[in-house]
Amino acid sequence: MPKPWATLGIDLHLEPAGGGVRRGLTDALRDAVRTGRLAPGTRLPSSRSLAADLGLARNTVAGAYADLVAEGWLTARQGSGTRVADRAVTPPARRPAPTPSRTGHPAYSLIPGTPDLASFPRTQWLKAARRALTAAPNDALGYGDPRGRIELRTALAGYLARARGVRADPDRIVVTAGFAHGLRLLAQLLHARGRRTLAVESYGLDAHWDLIERAGLRTEPLPFDASGTALDGLERAGAVLLTPSHQFPMGVALRPERRAAVVDWARGSGGLILEDDYDGEFRYDRQPVGALQGLDPDHVVYLGTASKSLAPGLRLGWMVLPPSLVDEVRALGGSSVPVLDQLTLAEFVTSGAYDRHVRAARLRYRRRRDALVAAVAARAPEVTVTGIAAGLHAVLRLPPGTEQSVVRSATWHGLAVHGLSRYRHPTATAHPVDALVVGYGTPPDHAWTGTLQALCNVLP
Repeated sequence: MPKPWATLGIDLHLEPAGGGVRRGLTDALRDAVRTGRLAPGTRLPSSRSLAADLGLARNTVAGAYADLVAEGWLTARQGSGTRVADRAVTPPARRPAPTPSRTGHPAYSLIPGTPDLASFPRTQWLKAARRALTAAPNDALGYGDPRGRIELRTALAGYLARARGVRADPDRIVVTAGFAHGLRLLAQLLHARGRRTLAVESYGLDAHWDLIERAGLRTEPLPFDASGTALDGLERAGAVLLTPSHQFPMGVALRPERRAAVVDWARGSGGLILEDDYDGEFRYDRQPVGALQGLDPDHVVYLGTASKSLAPGLRLGWMVLPPSLVDEVRALGGSSVPVLDQLTLAEFVTSGAYDRHVRAARLRYRRRRDALVAAVAARAPEVTVTGIAAGLHAVLRLPPGTEQSVVRSATWHGLAVHGLSRYRHPTATAHPVDALVVGYGTPPDHAWTGTLQALCNVLP
């Protein structure tokens, strides 16, 4: 139960305005008074209460109040508290709502979804590009196979079989412009086949759900419990989208009995499993769990991407399709990835540069996760790091009722971080959990220590 004063600061709807914490608070309060949003005579929270609500030092709030009293926007009297001064309010000029500034970047970012972009292997990638272009046959520059270049499909077939246990054949691989492109093609295919419902996990990305629904399908969230995604209600869907090796964002692996059960469902019903293996290479406490596709290549579409292992800006992804889907996907358009990028990735994989890069990245991210777990245990014992030791993000379970205040406090301190509620499906029935989704792979190496310190400073 929040303290009685905890909503006072929330109800002020203050947004930091940049230029330092104290100045940002002063500008936000001044604007609220100037525009009439805080009416004359309104009593403001005490400096102690507002500081606690916003996660600021009390002196910062007291200083902002003092500045505005000196300017005449507020009044402060003993026994009466701090109030909005009694003065005429000039209504703001009518103009379009301002768009968010693109230059006001946070000082630190723990937004999940990207690797450390500063560690992209530029030199090795350039070498691979030169070798690939030199060796490319003339017909590689033509229109080519809609599934993608055979060099890349062959390289991927070998790598996925070795590293992820995928039963792949180059003829059944389609190169895509990232995961979303592959998901869009599959959603269109399912709709063309008469499917109308695609089961999804209770927690995931709204961009994926929107893409599915724009293709004419309804998303039906599956229950989520202590063992991960449950399969109750799957019989109502013709297909299911899962992240079985490392559920995003909850960070758990699909239990063996549920892996077997979802494959049995697909075999018995003719359903299709869409396996999103977005960060399968990054497991730190044991060998990575093999892909679900290895259990039944005829009923599982395996989707992978270079977005976490290399960089999302490359727009390089792939699908390993059941034989029955290959021609239908080809008819929908298939690959749209520039051929030189495909040839470069093929050379990068076959030369061993990709394996070397993944090994180095795995060590870097494991160290970061270990540092995160240790720092949270030492600085915020009421917060628990949950999920398996894998991937580029972790979930920090917070005390009940604190998620929104922690996210606000992080914003005021220049730290971008997402609450777990951002990833919850709007119709999910799972009980809400207060947590942060911390993308520890995002900061560059030189910023990691400062970013971790900023996170610890806002944890309860």
